[in-house]
Amino acid sequence: MASTTSTKKAPAKKAVVKKAAPKKVVHSENSPFAVIATGGKQYIVRVGDIITIEKMAGEFTEGQSVSFDQVLLTNDGSSTKVGTPTVAGVKVAAEFLEAGRNKKLIVLKYKAKSRYLKKNGHRQPHMKFKITAIA
Repeated sequence: MASTTSTKKAPAKKAVVKKAAPKKVVHSENSPFAVIATGGKQYIVRVGDIITIEKMAGEFTEGQSVSFDQVLLTNDGSSTKVGTPTVAGVKVAAEFLEAGRNKKLIVLKYKAKSRYLKKNGHRQPHMKFKITAIA
């Protein structure tokens, strides 16, 4: 009996390219920070951080200075001030970087057995700021 060997080749594997994760800024335990409120959300910010927030009203140009006056809490490394509801006289200065829109989300409404299907897409606008000072 003659034995037959098959010479089937396995399909070539595609090279996997991993995207580099964005570098996270490492802060020391005693670096000053603040908690600000904007767009219905709260953000912990430190000098040098880049934050992405909900779109704010008004026209902004790249490099324009903006200040956030709703500061809920500040910590300078040695003492903490908690506002009721905001800390008086403290503002967070930031520089406008860019405006854009998030990835598209698909909104689907469906009712079974009634031939009802609505499909919409939504891209939420956002703005990026770089925190320059907490004063």
